[in-house]
Amino acid sequence: MIESPVTSRKRYFNREISWLEFNRRVLEEAQDENHPLLERVKFLSIFHSNQDEFFMIRVSGLQEQVEAGLQEPSDDGLTPREQLEILRERIIALNKDAWQCYQSLRKKLAENGICLYNYSELNRTQKTALRRYFLTSVYPVLTPLAVDPAHPFPHISNLSLSLAVVIRDQENHEKFARVKIPQVLPRLIPVELTAAREEPGVGRMRKRCFVWLEELIAAHLDTLFPGVQVVSSYPFRVVRDADIEIREDEAGDLLQAIEQVLVRRRFGSVAMLMVSEDMPDQIRTILEQNLSIDHSYVYESEGPLGLSALMSLYDLEYPHLKDPPFRPYVPLVLHNTRDIFACIRSQDILLHHPYDSFAPVVEFVQAAASDPDVLAIKQTIYRVGRNSPIVEALAQASLNGKQVSVLVELKARFDEENNIEWARALEKVGVHVVYGHVSLKTHCKVLLVVRQEADGIRRYVHLGTGNYNAKTARVYTDFGMFTCNPEIGEDVSMLFNSLTGYSAHVPYKKLLVSPDGIRKGLLERIQREIEHVKAGRGGHIIVKMNSLTDNRSADALYEASQAGVKIDLIVRASCCLIPGVPGMSEHIRVISIVGRFLEHHRVYYFRNGGEGREEVWLGSADIMQRNLDRRVETLFPIEDRDIKLWMIQEALPAFLRDTKQARQLMPDGTYRRVTPVPGEEPFDSQMWFLSRHQEPIRRTAGMKKVYKPNSSSETT
Repeated sequence: MIESPVTSRKRYFNREISWLEFNRRVLEEAQDENHPLLERVKFLSIFHSNQDEFFMIRVSGLQEQVEAGLQEPSDDGLTPREQLEILRERIIALNKDAWQCYQSLRKKLAENGICLYNYSELNRTQKTALRRYFLTSVYPVLTPLAVDPAHPFPHISNLSLSLAVVIRDQENHEKFARVKIPQVLPRLIPVELTAAREEPGVGRMRKRCFVWLEELIAAHLDTLFPGVQVVSSYPFRVVRDADIEIREDEAGDLLQAIEQVLVRRRFGSVAMLMVSEDMPDQIRTILEQNLSIDHSYVYESEGPLGLSALMSLYDLEYPHLKDPPFRPYVPLVLHNTRDIFACIRSQDILLHHPYDSFAPVVEFVQAAASDPDVLAIKQTIYRVGRNSPIVEALAQASLNGKQVSVLVELKARFDEENNIEWARALEKVGVHVVYGHVSLKTHCKVLLVVRQEADGIRRYVHLGTGNYNAKTARVYTDFGMFTCNPEIGEDVSMLFNSLTGYSAHVPYKKLLVSPDGIRKGLLERIQREIEHVKAGRGGHIIVKMNSLTDNRSADALYEASQAGVKIDLIVRASCCLIPGVPGMSEHIRVISIVGRFLEHHRVYYFRNGGEGREEVWLGSADIMQRNLDRRVETLFPIEDRDIKLWMIQEALPAFLRDTKQARQLMPDGTYRRVTPVPGEEPFDSQMWFLSRHQEPIRRTAGMKKVYKPNSSSETT
């Protein structure tokens, strides 16, 4: 455990340990019996997927530091080796809790007609049916790999699941072999329903039964090794370092450099080996020696490995085991409109996803693609997903003769391959595609449409806190704003010129742009709150973000707290700032909200002396060194009076009022659930936003605008 900062005088929590605490909160959602059953399964899958990425990026980085002999402690006082030791202890404890959660969920799934069998639990009829499936659909894909002087130990790719097989040949010699579990096949194989036996409490309800693919393969290893005896088999799984850097000297062509990185990622050093707990020491030693790792890299599992595969169960048609469906709303000003440009000319429009539909953003690009008066479209792409309607609209715009420029960020981690495909597809239809800078990721979310109108050229802009991804917009909470504010439009034009050409130190009028601009702007505004307090006007800062790991910014917030500024931080994941410490941070409160939707918006509020001078900024940047110094990010101001009032009087207070999904960060680094005061009902901010049927943030013809659903059916 981390020492109390009151006694240790540490100024920062460790970033990696703080992130593990976030994943613990995800696991707690899987353990929460108040959630529908398949929602709990979803959270358990996310927990395991998060942990894989943690090893691929964060743990592997620490391992490299240890292997390089680095002993310098981080700002929290821990050396790389000490961090790894603490992380290992906590990960083992988390894995144990996750396994117990899986066992509980498996039992409850069976009670509801979803059975996850061990192969040994199947009856003869079921095994016969599965053998036919194995021989026709699995066996042709498998490749047994012997390991001996003539057959070197095979490469084990990242996130791959394998069986370590012990065989005994005709001369009674034991040998080792490896069988890779094919990733092209589903991990959960349906069991013949007509042969399924009834489970207690299930009766004749519709049942869906599954067996794990690796268990099916293990039961039929005799077909892969005929003429020898299969003694035993044990599953194991490898996670490798996936954080491969691009060297500037190899990046003459950035797209080709990224392709080379993707190849190298498959061969990254091993960050973690997960084995079944019954694997003998002899087999573990073979794996450790051939993977060039020591015991500290090895973790045990009591059951199936790679439980992120449980997400496939969420696709089953069991609506009563999921959260109630909903249909996102569309602001009335945009409902059934034939001229989205006229709507934006009349007023700034704020969308709050997923409560508000992402469709207007897609329709905006589609309208621009077909509008004869549109001259140019410029956009940044970070993660758009597959089958993106926005990218298809951009391609159509180019075919329609528009000037289309797109910055595709090829370095978006784990989306590189997808972005390469989009870049090539866009280039084929004449879109001017640029890839950003070798040493900077372009993470800002910006879309610009240039249109010829009767009174001249007008710029229409969409700025957001989230990616242009229609799929994730249904589960990530984000803000997006349409505007044709001339100064913002001019700033966005200069931003794109800097991204596609050669320019530096652009004097933006409205936007804060990193590197350089956002850090400077935030520090100036924090200092301004301090001056307001000294002048007797009071001070208040509210920031909502994904992570806070930049120590310079934490120091500025500490200084503001010591001056008497009230500071509320809503930090979903890692937070290195230590709140509530007398003499250092007693005026700082930190909460984290983990719920049905992934909290993803970034909001910055500064009271600025009050009396109508408050500032609200939205954007793409978290308070992390990478966002402030090594990425192109934007923060944009909310200047429309009604939108700003809604943010200040309703949205931000709703986040801070949460007593259902919020946890408060304590000075010792633990999180405690925020509970309502006696006599009050728990307040769930996400459900509050979902339940809002009125839209209080805009006006139409001088009156408050209301939300109107897409149809009378509220489903998604």
